Amino acid sequence: MDDFTWRVGGPQGGGIETAATLFARAVGKGGWWVATKREYHSNIMGRHSYLDVRLSRKPVEAFRERVEMLVALDGETLARHLDQVRPGGALLYDPKVLDLTVHKLPMLDHRVADALSERFGKLDPSLKDLLQAYVEAGVQPLPYPFEEVADRIGAELGVPSLQARRTLNTIAVAASLHFLGFPLEPLLEALALQFRGKVLELNQEVAKAVYREEVPKLPFQLHLNGYEPGRVYLTGAQAAALGKLAGGLRFQTYYPISPATDESTYLEAHTAFQGADVAVVQTEDEIAAVTMAVGAALTGAKAATATSGPGFSLMAEGMGFAGMIEAPLVVTLYQRGGPSTGLPTRTEQGDLMFALRGGHGEYPRLVLASGDILDAFLDAQKALAWAWRYQTVVVHLVDKFLASMAQSLPKEALRVLQLDGERRLAPRQEGFGPYERYAPSEDGISPFIPIGTPGGFYWMTSDEHDLVGHITEDIPLREYQMEKRMQKLKTAQEEILLEDQYTLYRDGEVLVLGWGTVKGTLLEALDHLPGVGYLHLRLLWPFPKIAHLLEGKRLVTVEHNYSGQLADLVQQETLKRVHHRVVKYNGRPFTLDEVVEALKKVLAKEAPERLVLRKGV
Repeated sequence: MDDFTWRVGGPQGGGIETAATLFARAVGKGGWWVATKREYHSNIMGRHSYLDVRLSRKPVEAFRERVEMLVALDGETLARHLDQVRPGGALLYDPKVLDLTVHKLPMLDHRVADALSERFGKLDPSLKDLLQAYVEAGVQPLPYPFEEVADRIGAELGVPSLQARRTLNTIAVAASLHFLGFPLEPLLEALALQFRGKVLELNQEVAKAVYREEVPKLPFQLHLNGYEPGRVYLTGAQAAALGKLAGGLRFQTYYPISPATDESTYLEAHTAFQGADVAVVQTEDEIAAVTMAVGAALTGAKAATATSGPGFSLMAEGMGFAGMIEAPLVVTLYQRGGPSTGLPTRTEQGDLMFALRGGHGEYPRLVLASGDILDAFLDAQKALAWAWRYQTVVVHLVDKFLASMAQSLPKEALRVLQLDGERRLAPRQEGFGPYERYAPSEDGISPFIPIGTPGGFYWMTSDEHDLVGHITEDIPLREYQMEKRMQKLKTAQEEILLEDQYTLYRDGEVLVLGWGTVKGTLLEALDHLPGVGYLHLRLLWPFPKIAHLLEGKRLVTVEHNYSGQLADLVQQETLKRVHHRVVKYNGRPFTLDEVVEALKKVLAKEAPERLVLRKGV
């Protein structure tokens, strides 16, 4: 077996994320490359969540539509994931849930329950009916009474039932791996990474007890893959946080908002990483977050803030202020479903145009989008360096899928970049007097003087100003300042390496253009699509000069939004028509299978101009 996906589903707050992390770390210790996808409801407790762990003999970051093994920690998982297990796959479930009917599942959406009623021709089909449908589809049922096992093991260990049942996630993982014939030792190592003290001892003893039981072996087995030390397992939010530390971050602000909060809380917990001296401040709102970060930057500190869509809306004025006074600022924008509070814990790429144009008036901003977890680490460093190099706002685009996705990476890939991001400091001047902070320069970048620098001062205002910062509405000065500021975009476009602007992974008569986290799915899709090329865009503003790459191609964009915002941008900037827009906006990420199917329709000239993909649970 070279490729395998394990899915665990259950109620939000029921420990399924811990279960997925344990499974991923255990198989990772066994030498497999892993990637984990997390789908969860925006409430705190009770609603359905699930995680996929895909493992492969080579690095992986795309996900399949169907899985080889489903672990159902509640009855709702049986109902929601019917048809999601491959023929020949396995279903691990607690048989006690079979006494329920779909309308007695309190959190199951009425639409899903009604659809199941129609499918089975019953007003209220039972979970026994659903189980039979799994079996008829070629799925092997594996009844496993999780709570009974916990109670029995607890009794053996002299542990109260309530305490023993807190190990249900470990029991689910241990049972899965035991059925798959995977050795125990990697799981024990994974538990040591997850727990400490007596909790660790209990969970390891529980795992050993599960492995002592006789279980039938599945026809497909999961063996060791030759462990190689030096791998790390990170989420996208963690990678962005570590990238900021590697890039010299000194000050980060945030107001809690899903899914951006994970980055800042990780920074709070790891500010001692490699001696990092970073202040992380939770502010009273997003307006305070952005303006406080601007203030920190003016003192000479590399500063950033992180937020999601509604918070980014509130930051628009503060970003414009940073653009006017030419303050270096990084805003990490974790995109989620909108508008308004929309889908707080689901993915989308709907903020592209807002990132490019959000706010009134015009000022130079750079917009950079990360395609995977390694990109998030490297791009966070670049964003800080570019903010200082060009003394302006850099918007670093991530999305919820990338934020909560986890992946194993070679440790050496997380390298500290040597970037030309040093602030262009003003030369020391004798005496004390006004300083021309906004002095003319060919590249649009004036020498910077941090607040508090001895020997000079200047005025700072959100209004238009002259060279030392005095408010002015004089026509020549206004024109000069606008032109000087906007020159930075031309300078950046000329200086930033082409590999940091875009990558042509493969050319083809049909050329797919993408940005952000469609990258991993599209790169793997190429293996199934001869004749299809892929151009991945990383720098989205200033827009790369790619028109020459699009000549004579049938162009396709693939993105997570309703309208095809990248397609509009490509047409605006290159005057090249995008022939097909493949879009998805239900909050769930693209699967490899649906993208391959869609692009095969494009190749066969059977696809409409706008093709909506709708898969997801």
